[in-house]
Amino acid sequence: MDQKTESYQIIDFPAERRAMPAYLELKSVRHVMYALLDVDITLPRRFIEEYKAKTGEKLSFTGYMALCLARAVDENKTVQAYRKGSKQLIVFDDVDVGIMIERKQGESPVLTGYVIRAANRKTVWEIHQEIRTTQLEPVPPNNGMPAWFRSALLLPWPLSVQFKVFFRMIMLHNPTIVTSMGGTVGISSVGMFGKGHAGWGISSGSHALDLIVGGTARRQAEVEGRIESREMLSLTIIFDHDVIDGAPAARFTRRLLELIESGYGLTEGTPQAVPSAEPSAAYNSSGTIKAHPASVYRKLDITNRIEAVARDRQLDILPNSSSSKLLFTGPYLNWWSDTDNEKIEEKCKAFKVVL
Repeated sequence: MDQKTESYQIIDFPAERRAMPAYLELKSVRHVMYALLDVDITLPRRFIEEYKAKTGEKLSFTGYMALCLARAVDENKTVQAYRKGSKQLIVFDDVDVGIMIERKQGESPVLTGYVIRAANRKTVWEIHQEIRTTQLEPVPPNNGMPAWFRSALLLPWPLSVQFKVFFRMIMLHNPTIVTSMGGTVGISSVGMFGKGHAGWGISSGSHALDLIVGGTARRQAEVEGRIESREMLSLTIIFDHDVIDGAPAARFTRRLLELIESGYGLTEGTPQAVPSAEPSAAYNSSGTIKAHPASVYRKLDITNRIEAVARDRQLDILPNSSSSKLLFTGPYLNWWSDTDNEKIEEKCKAFKVVL
């Protein structure tokens, strides 16, 4: 038991990696709440694959997740609130999404931080172009971290401890110092390292709200009484429990899943997004809606359900039939009779769905 390990080597620990644990320690004193979820991404994945086949351009899935996250936060901005002292919160108007982008430095890939500013006011195509453009740019000095901040994180002990205590006090009174560097919310993607293998990422997080995009795998799932093969994403959501309670966190999570699973925003502002002339796999040649789209629509309220129908027609997921009432009745979408007809007609008109 007391035999020593003789064979080893000592290598340099890169400064950019030494700065990361020091940065995470700055947020280690907060209380966090986790949600580990399975998300059906069959519809958005199908659109991204079909779009690539038509145009040769692969839309960024991280960009799509940033779009959905920004929209969900925009509808409930309290989830990106930060404490200001002991009696106040700062609630930001814009949703700045912090992500990690891999760039080339010589022959080696380097991960650098990047913030998509005001992602709640951008389309998926604008976010996609921003990410692709940034990937081609040279690696910024200090991997994009301000020089003074990186130097302070790498101070030797005990100066490093004193800096962390001092900086936590600064953050508590002025959280904009951190959000200006890293965004108001964040996304980390680890699924790229394990394609075809499901699994959730766990981290302490560094924002008021963080997403960890885990692995994807095909699984058998029950959809409208049928067993179908679906592409499922393992998604982790990390909430700052100091500023948000369980009930609003659950409502936010439900809305975020609705947006992701329904393919929110994929046709908005996307060039050459022309629907395929071939029948979509989402409905039969006779026009009968298959099960999964119905299950997605049932999760939405009236406004978002009709908006989803309009969007899915553009995607050729639903047939452009002359009567929309057929889409809301029958064995798959039996909710028309239980809803106020005038309200449905009003919303259908707003989203240009013909009745």
